[in-house]
Amino acid sequence: MNAFRVSCLSFIFLATFVITGALSPAWSSDAVVIKGFKRAEVADATIYLGKICTVTGKDAAEIRQIRGIALGRAPLPGNSRGIDTDYIKLRLKQAKVDPDRVRFQMPDTIEVSRASVTISREEIKRAVDNFIRANISWDKARVKIRKIEVKTDVVLPKGNVSYRIEPLRNAQYKGNIALPIHFTVNGLFQKRILATAEISLLTDVVVVKKTLRRHGRINEDDIELKEKDLSKTHSNVITDPEEVLGKRAKRTIAVGTILRPDHIEYPPLVKRGDVVLVVAESAGLRVTALGVVDQREGRRGERIKVENLDSKKNIYGRVLDSKTVEVDF
Repeated sequence: MNAFRVSCLSFIFLATFVITGALSPAWSSDAVVIKGFKRAEVADATIYLGKICTVTGKDAAEIRQIRGIALGRAPLPGNSRGIDTDYIKLRLKQAKVDPDRVRFQMPDTIEVSRASVTISREEIKRAVDNFIRANISWDKARVKIRKIEVKTDVVLPKGNVSYRIEPLRNAQYKGNIALPIHFTVNGLFQKRILATAEISLLTDVVVVKKTLRRHGRINEDDIELKEKDLSKTHSNVITDPEEVLGKRAKRTIAVGTILRPDHIEYPPLVKRGDVVLVVAESAGLRVTALGVVDQREGRRGERIKVENLDSKKNIYGRVLDSKTVEVDF
């Protein structure tokens, strides 16, 4: 009885072995072996099978073909994606390679990451600072870069990294400015970011020291120089006292006002009824006559109407001074 049981068990074991062997792949000597890495880093924008697995076999041409199979786009620099055996089998079929001829030695998932380089915010800030200082036209000793803002680090693919900061149009480089920065890798555009900067420009400006009345002449006691931040003032403030001395205020101007050209004007040199010398010159010939100003007032360089006292005709000329008007010959 025991002998019979041993014979039965031996038969069952042998049958099981035969059936199992029949269901297992019959690996031939020319089978391709694909062994996947648990983690792989790629440098290109496309994931190739040979970059995340080792591929071995006897047919060199076939191995090169399999290694060059594209599995899809690589993740963005600094990111990763998972690729499993089923996905690789699908790509093999699309490349006309029979997966049944392939022996796989794979982890559950291959974690594929993109090789990258990180440019820190501090590096970018230093580049912007250097760019501004190289491009300002003001006295550099009076310029203060108070703040540079860059929102985040820049992550790029590995390679030959370069950047270009766009200069401002009609650049003043004062106050709050924005500077676009373009990054390229191996000559190809990758990313554009925006950096902002706050720039103070300190300079002496002409300030009203005593209230100026309308049409009052401006003297040295009426003004003073004060250091101000031009980024917080009107763009065309007056910095030279000589530009205002002897002129008059167009309107009442309060103490502390920073003077601009539109605040002041030349006082009139002539007014209606003034007798002036009318002068005309051409090619060495000079003709003069007396005339009477026939309009309310005239400032240096303005064209005014004058009545010629001899001919009683009205002519137009430019005011040279309080006694002379020049006409075209």
